[in-house]
Amino acid sequence: MSGLIKSSIARKVVMALSGLFLVVFLTQHFTINITSVIDPETFNSWSHFMGYNPLVQFVLQPILIAGVIIHFVMGFILEIQNKKARGISYVKFKGSANAPWVSRNMIYSGLVVLAFLGLHFYDFWVHEMAYKYVEFLPEDPSRYHAETVEKFAPFWRTIIYIISFVLLSLHLWHGFASSFQTMGVNNKYSAGIKALTKIFSVVIPLGFAFIALYHHLNPITH
Repeated sequence: MSGLIKSSIARKVVMALSGLFLVVFLTQHFTINITSVIDPETFNSWSHFMGYNPLVQFVLQPILIAGVIIHFVMGFILEIQNKKARGISYVKFKGSANAPWVSRNMIYSGLVVLAFLGLHFYDFWVHEMAYKYVEFLPEDPSRYHAETVEKFAPFWRTIIYIISFVLLSLHLWHGFASSFQTMGVNNKYSAGIKALTKIFSVVIPLGFAFIALYHHLNPITH
């Protein structure tokens, strides 16, 4: 039993650390993407740097992918472990009497976020890999803004992105604050940290949704 508890705690710590790492990436990603609305030239410049810098491409990018995989795999393992520990089905679980809806449905919001990441990788990462390593097209530092706007031209894709960002917000609402609790942060700053995680959980996904909607409503005319 002691080994099982230690194993569970270790998985939660790994889950928390990988989640916090992904929050850092999310912040960096948003910082770059919002410039596509404010200043397309800056967006092109930063995107080109991220797309061709060897450190980003061959060190940070694999670490990011590993972080995504670890976070979601740990999430699924912990969900299965929690179900076994309860020994009862969700039908018998007294819902909000024991935990808020968001916390009880992290696995489902996580699955949707994972599916969204698959679409996002397909839309941008796969395209970028094909551009550079399959088609071997020449560098074009000015192409990124136009390519991004074009992706959000279809109404259905924009709606999928917006819905995914809403669910990402719900996922962050519980998960971000829980990560600090798992890491043992419990001091006079805890209330402030929790408040900041709630603000982040709303503002960043809302910002991403705004970017998608903005580009859908402001297509590039040739």
